[in-house]
Amino acid sequence: MATVIDGAGGGGTLSELYQNVRRVLLRTRDGMERLERLESSTAGGGLDSPELSDSIKRDISQIQSLCVEMDRLWRPIVAKPQRDLWKRKVEQVAEEAESLKECLDRYFSRNQKRMMEVKERAELLGRANGENAHVLRIFDDEAQAMQSARNSSRMLEESLQTGIAILSKYSEQRERLKKVQRKALDVLNTVGLSNSLLKLIERRHRVDIWIKYAGMAITLIIVISVWRWTR
Repeated sequence: MATVIDGAGGGGTLSELYQNVRRVLLRTRDGMERLERLESSTAGGGLDSPELSDSIKRDISQIQSLCVEMDRLWRPIVAKPQRDLWKRKVEQVAEEAESLKECLDRYFSRNQKRMMEVKERAELLGRANGENAHVLRIFDDEAQAMQSARNSSRMLEESLQTGIAILSKYSEQRERLKKVQRKALDVLNTVGLSNSLLKLIERRHRVDIWIKYAGMAITLIIVISVWRWTR
């Protein structure tokens, strides 16, 4: 009975208005989801889609206008159960429209904040490129000086390592020379001992020869003495 009441604004029956507003709600929710996905995918760049956000804003305004029209139409319904049913439906649509409006407002607020941040960064970079150019050159000069100092330190360290390696080689050569010297002394000592031994043997050999000759002479003398005595 109430569903066939015509709106004074020419919007159609209550049922037709409700079906129309449901279609707009679905379209608005889908657009809001696409807008949020776009925001998430371009969060670093802070990009905006003015066409999509403006379309969502117009749809929300249309939903609110239809809610006003439906609110006007359900009130004259005589049957209380049907009137209460349409009241709940209209209130639900109005709540959804308000929720979508709040989501869109939060999006606009975030987008405006990103735009302000981009503007501030651009201004800071402009000042840095202009007023702070001299400071940046000073930093570059200091960086070059530090790099030169590091290079000098590395060269000194390499020279020190080379010197240490040379001294180590000299030390090894010195130890080898000491070993050769000890071996030479051992050889010389051995040669000296051998010469002394040879001289001793030679003297002993000469003594043995004299003893042999002396024995032969004594024996000869004894034999001659015996021979003469026996005669």
